[in-house]
Amino acid sequence: MKNNNSIKTVVAVGIGAALFFVLGRFVAIPSPVPNTNISLQYAVLALLAVMYGPVAGGLIGFIGHTLIDLSWGGTPWWSWVITSAFVGVIVGLFAKKLNVQEGEFGKGKVTLFTIANIVAHVIGWIVVAPVLDILIYAEPANKVFAQGAFAAISNTITAVIVGGLLVLAYTKTIAKKGSLDQE
Repeated sequence: MKNNNSIKTVVAVGIGAALFFVLGRFVAIPSPVPNTNISLQYAVLALLAVMYGPVAGGLIGFIGHTLIDLSWGGTPWWSWVITSAFVGVIVGLFAKKLNVQEGEFGKGKVTLFTIANIVAHVIGWIVVAPVLDILIYAEPANKVFAQGAFAAISNTITAVIVGGLLVLAYTKTIAKKGSLDQE
């Protein structure tokens, strides 16, 4: 059974990274903040991180963001790649508590899902990304903290609302324990 779960996780990472790439590259919504988009890929990252855990979440964020940056013809912007991986790991750490495979996504789990995404995106985009931008690329602090603040807000909203709807849709497809009666 363990081998079956690891195969599912590898497949989820591949599909998740591909979806992260496609959404980030081709469905990015421009924002008023330079070099910062409203990013729908964080909804998919949130869904798959709570389904498959922190390793899958981290790999999806890392691989997907690296592919987005490479597709623009340059080198990856490592501070943001690392931050996408960080967000996937943090949200994925809540997977066991959320246990969406049970088919339940009530108020308590929605609240926990929201908290997980707020914590991941706020720390990721307001602390990790700007600090790495300054350390790695010597970017001006006022610029990177403005970008980080916008990314934290927009990515949190996207992950919580769209990602929450994806999780809800997923849990609705799962038969609840005891839902089948013997005739």
